[in-house]
Amino acid sequence: MSDSPQIRLVNVPALGHAPGYSHLAEVRGGRTLYLSGQIALDAQGEVVGAGDFAAQARQVFRNIELALAEVGCTFDHVVKLTFFLTDFAHLPEMRAVRDEFVKVAAPPASSAVQVAALVRPELLIEVEAVAAAP
Repeated sequence: MSDSPQIRLVNVPALGHAPGYSHLAEVRGGRTLYLSGQIALDAQGEVVGAGDFAAQARQVFRNIELALAEVGCTFDHVVKLTFFLTDFAHLPEMRAVRDEFVKVAAPPASSAVQVAALVRPELLIEVEAVAAAP
């Protein structure tokens, strides 16, 4: 469960165990924020961690963190993450990095999709986020 009274993250017993994500996020009131897909670029537009999935994932999550901070939010406000990976073999690494940023006891609703490629050939991950702000 999120610490925010406006966000309720739920796992539905009838849907079975949800390892590392919540089945649904209920948002009551507030503002809804839709973050564009973030990739592993730094402030100068340079790729961070070419060939290093974990380094790219951390940069992506830092970029999301920066975007959220710009409007006074944190990862506590994130209700949905969508992961685009060029190879599902990186899923365990992605989860480990994600867990550095989200509350593991009540993670956001999530989806993961394997894609053939991202906007730049050296990129291995892109992440979209939806957040609920007070």
